[in-house]
Amino acid sequence: MSDRERERAQKILHILADEFGLPEWTVSRRDVFQALIRTVLSQATNDRNRDRAYKNLSEKYDITPEGLAKAKVKDIEDAIRVGGLFRNKARTIIALAKDVLERFKGSLDFVYSEPLDKARPTLMSIPGVGPKTADVVLLFVAKKAIVPVDTHVHRVSRRLNLAPLNGNYEEIRGSLESLYATRDYLAIHLLLISLGREYCRARNPLHKTCPVRLICPVPKREASQPSLHKLHGSRDFP
Repeated sequence: MSDRERERAQKILHILADEFGLPEWTVSRRDVFQALIRTVLSQATNDRNRDRAYKNLSEKYDITPEGLAKAKVKDIEDAIRVGGLFRNKARTIIALAKDVLERFKGSLDFVYSEPLDKARPTLMSIPGVGPKTADVVLLFVAKKAIVPVDTHVHRVSRRLNLAPLNGNYEEIRGSLESLYATRDYLAIHLLLISLGREYCRARNPLHKTCPVRLICPVPKREASQPSLHKLHGSRDFP
C-alpha cells in the first residue's frame, strides 16, 4: 500500500471516530468457549436475537463443552430458534462441543498463549468455525492483531476502496491490516460496522448524510452511472 492510500485510510478512521466515538477495550479475560458459542449464534442475525438465543440456551444447559456435547439437537433448536438458522446452528454447536472436549480436553485457552499464525488455523479446524468466527474470538477475547470481516466490513471496505472490489475474505482482511496499524484493528473493525449499520446500508445507502461522503467514490460512480444504484449489495457492485 502506498503512503497516499494509508493517509486516506487514516482520514476515514478519524472521521468515523469523530462520528461514532473511538472504541476502547471494555472486556476482560473471557471464557473462550462461551465466546465461540456466542459468535456461532450471531451468524445471520442481529445482536439482540443473538443475546436472546444465548440466554435461552444458557437457561437449559451449562455453556461448556461438557454441557453441550451431550445436549439433544431438538432442545438446542428450541432454545436458539429466535436467532434464525437454528437447525444448522444446533448441529454445529453439538459438533463443536464434542470436538473441543475430545481434542482439546475442554479448554481453548491456547488462543491466549499461542501466536496468531498458530492459534487461528487451530481454531478453524473446529467444526463450524470459519475465518470470521475465529477472527472475532481472536480479536475480542485474545486481543490478537487481526481484523474480522463481517458482512458490514465486507461491504463498506469495498465501497470506500479500502479493499479490492472483488476481494475474498482473506484479501479484504489483508488489505485492511496493511492500511492500519495493529493498534487500530479493533477500532476500524467496529467503526466500519457502525458506518454500515447507520449509513452505508446494503440497499439505499444514505450518501447525503454519510460522514465520509466527500472521500467516498460510490456517489460519483452513481452520479455517472445511475443504474449502479440497484446493484448495491449484489455480487456485481459492493
